[in-house]
Amino acid sequence: MSKGSTGYGTTAGRSSRRRILRLAGAGLTMAALGAGLTGCEDELATGGAGSTPPPRTPSPEPDGKAPEGGKTPEDGQTPAPLWTKSTSAATYGDNDELVAVGGVVIASGDPLAALDGATGGERWSLPGGAIPGAPLLLGDGNDTLYLASGKYDGSVIGYAPASGKETWRSHLGKEYRQPRPVAVDGTQVYVIAEILEADGSSRTNVIAALNSGTGKLVWKEQRDLGTQQNGVHAAVQGRYLVYTDFKKNLTVRDTATGRQVWTQKTTKTSYGPFAVHQDLVIVPQGQKLQAFALSDGSEKWSVTAEQFTTFREPTVLDDVLYIADSGRTLWALAPRTGKKAWQSTALKDAGAQVPRQFVRVGSTLYGATDLDKQGGIHAFDAKNGALRWTFNDKSGDYHAWLVATDGKHVFALHGKKLHALPGA
Repeated sequence: MSKGSTGYGTTAGRSSRRRILRLAGAGLTMAALGAGLTGCEDELATGGAGSTPPPRTPSPEPDGKAPEGGKTPEDGQTPAPLWTKSTSAATYGDNDELVAVGGVVIASGDPLAALDGATGGERWSLPGGAIPGAPLLLGDGNDTLYLASGKYDGSVIGYAPASGKETWRSHLGKEYRQPRPVAVDGTQVYVIAEILEADGSSRTNVIAALNSGTGKLVWKEQRDLGTQQNGVHAAVQGRYLVYTDFKKNLTVRDTATGRQVWTQKTTKTSYGPFAVHQDLVIVPQGQKLQAFALSDGSEKWSVTAEQFTTFREPTVLDDVLYIADSGRTLWALAPRTGKKAWQSTALKDAGAQVPRQFVRVGSTLYGATDLDKQGGIHAFDAKNGALRWTFNDKSGDYHAWLVATDGKHVFALHGKKLHALPGA
């Protein structure tokens, strides 16, 4: 899985639309939804110099042939999938619901199935393996996939991604309900769980660290009253565990003790990924993108988008921070300083949807969009942001696109369809 140095956090501009999309899965009519979302997307565009994309070409028909040798096509030529498979995917649009590792690609669903990255054939299947909305977390060495138990028995379980065999298990205790892993490093798995009251209800929750070798509890800390178990996005960087939540909290804890190092309110509620890089946490907050020191929360740099535009989710890949804004401008920044490497208006020029998740293979940057019309998987030149092509399966499915890579292939999940695209 290619995550670079990213964690989990977001902007409010698109987060509200993603929440609408989640509600749509529960029964909202798509006619009303489409009208509202279209209006949201047509926000004012930013200015600034950008690259000119090649003429857009339609996505290939289902009988299109894959490029020779599995290589990406020339600019302006959209590739046909190497393979396409129907899956049991049940996703909510979060980046950690699709992973590629150890020669397999896994999408959150029931049963949880691992497909061979090269052929799309099923390697293994695990009934009840993943709880809807819970992340698929890979350990530092990518040798363990951590999941909340699909049996809702309070267990957190580790599996070997290549085989699906259970390799680790932990149980926080009967007084806690359904612990969910939110982050992992080389020695610990970090979970959040509800504290059960005598009547079976819950008003508070804890964040805890479990030893990734023994499964034993290392520490646990009760979070403030009013915080929620769901909606937490987290990342680990060295001695710091950093996370955001729906209550506009940005919090950093010491990984050894659980002690809160600092916390502060954000100006916007976070619904998705933020980024961590070296000693910084980088958080989009509406029109501003801000970097804070992990040690004390002091602001180190900030970047401001054009008026009436909001930043999407950031991703750090190969020491470059990539982020798009609602005005269809794509930015490449130095994560240490916020200094602009380049800025591209290729998306605006093409009238294309804005990506909110990125992976990189070689010289190509791939971005996945929320909405389907004029969206899908965009392929950009990583050197200047030029738009090379856009892949769309023409299904019209309202689910967000998700993207992952194993370094050789790019995997695009849209609804229940998983596509393998040439990566380099």
